[in-house]
Amino acid sequence: MMHSMSRSFLNCTVVLIALSLPLLGCRKQLPQRVTIPVAGKLRVDGVTVVDTQTGKLLPGMSILTDAGKIVAVAPMANLSRDSSVQTIDATGKFVVPGYNDMHVHMLDQENASALLALMLTEGITGFRQMSGSPELLEQRRNGTLPVGKEAPALLVMPGSVLTPFNAGSVSSAIDEIDRQKSEGADFIKIALVEPQVFFAAIAEAKRVGLPPLGHLQEGIDAAQASQAGFKTIEHLGPGDSIWIGCSTGQARLQADAAQHPAMKAPPFKLPLFVEKLVMGHIRKLLINPAAFEKPEDAARLQQAFNTYDENKCRMLAARFAENDTWHVPTLVRIRTQELADAPEYQSDPALRYIKPGAVKEWREVNERFRKLPLSMRATFREAYSRQLALTKLLDENGVRMMSGTDGGGQVPGQSLHQEFDELAKAGLSPLKVLQMTTLNPAEYLGRSATMGTIDIGKNADVVILDASPIESVQNLHCIFGVIRAGFYYSSADLNSLKSRIEAGHGEFR
Repeated sequence: MMHSMSRSFLNCTVVLIALSLPLLGCRKQLPQRVTIPVAGKLRVDGVTVVDTQTGKLLPGMSILTDAGKIVAVAPMANLSRDSSVQTIDATGKFVVPGYNDMHVHMLDQENASALLALMLTEGITGFRQMSGSPELLEQRRNGTLPVGKEAPALLVMPGSVLTPFNAGSVSSAIDEIDRQKSEGADFIKIALVEPQVFFAAIAEAKRVGLPPLGHLQEGIDAAQASQAGFKTIEHLGPGDSIWIGCSTGQARLQADAAQHPAMKAPPFKLPLFVEKLVMGHIRKLLINPAAFEKPEDAARLQQAFNTYDENKCRMLAARFAENDTWHVPTLVRIRTQELADAPEYQSDPALRYIKPGAVKEWREVNERFRKLPLSMRATFREAYSRQLALTKLLDENGVRMMSGTDGGGQVPGQSLHQEFDELAKAGLSPLKVLQMTTLNPAEYLGRSATMGTIDIGKNADVVILDASPIESVQNLHCIFGVIRAGFYYSSADLNSLKSRIEAGHGEFR
């Protein structure tokens, strides 16, 4: 939940920037060009192919890949054998397209290659990067992003997220969007801007042909945002915008929210390097925004819950479906925020893959959360149970959704599997959960010709499972092997990757 940030916090941040300026002369090593080899032929025998569109199972099949593409899918007996082709005996296993995490922040991490490799070990073959910069876009153009052979494919990426620092007014937002278009951004991510800037940014993004998406702002009517063309809503809002739209007291609560923006624009345009330093200092707040909430914001959210009208919520969901407004719930991210005092978050063994400094910072923020008033934490507990129900309601009303995780103390890769479990808790069927990480991302991106199903001509990005994912979401965790761009990784290979990452405490070469 991203609500208010005090002006004093922003002022302190600017002071910290001034203290940091002498360090700006340090020169970074230029990134090296990353090349990915082309895979040879690979054959997988004896599998049951799962049709992600219908859930139908096709047993006794063989899949042949070459140069990173699927070139044959046929009954095993119908494919002639070639002793020179690497062949995997996967008799009795189930094959689905590779998983896609549609909300991550990997490329702006200093240990990005390790985190991406960790994602691959959990069957993730594609990701949507949700934060960018002029430098990252330049690295993509130059082929120097740290997305190598042992990593999922980068699907799309924005430029810098729109905030009051680069989009504090309508004119500056338009200039920023135009610049990002020229630099090759795939979409415009909007966060923390004022309402008038929010709608102007949507209009300009659409004008230049880039999908506008991201966070609903405080005081924004969710239905109006959908009608304006907001393509994707992340984190079920975040915050209280959707809940206010489902409230019988909508007008009053929305007016109150509009008086408390998440962040006010600075009185002057900050240089780009200063903006980056500001966002760096805000990073701690973003580990868990709920820990920094004000009592009045939690009280407004509670009022929205107390005046909840399911018929209004279903009407809002119908509007989303009609306008083709997608959602990426990131339930696992919301859970780590609103249930941050849960015991399991203090002893997760998978945290050994994360740098000790990052774990320490995350635990410090969660300690702040545990000191919030009991009434606030009770509201957050209620919020999470309601968000599970909201996810089910959106699904029932035809709203298109995708799986994503975000961050905030989570372990990359593992967190997507936790998202699968949360979606199942929300009441979504195993097929729906599978579609949210395979078929739906392909359709959302307009790439159904190359991803989303196991068919000839599709990318050779495949997960081989021990059991049917149509029977249980739990079977999505049972990975026998992964094929990424035509290269096969057995369970032993994947475990070896994990060991290398753990040994480096987050470093990876």
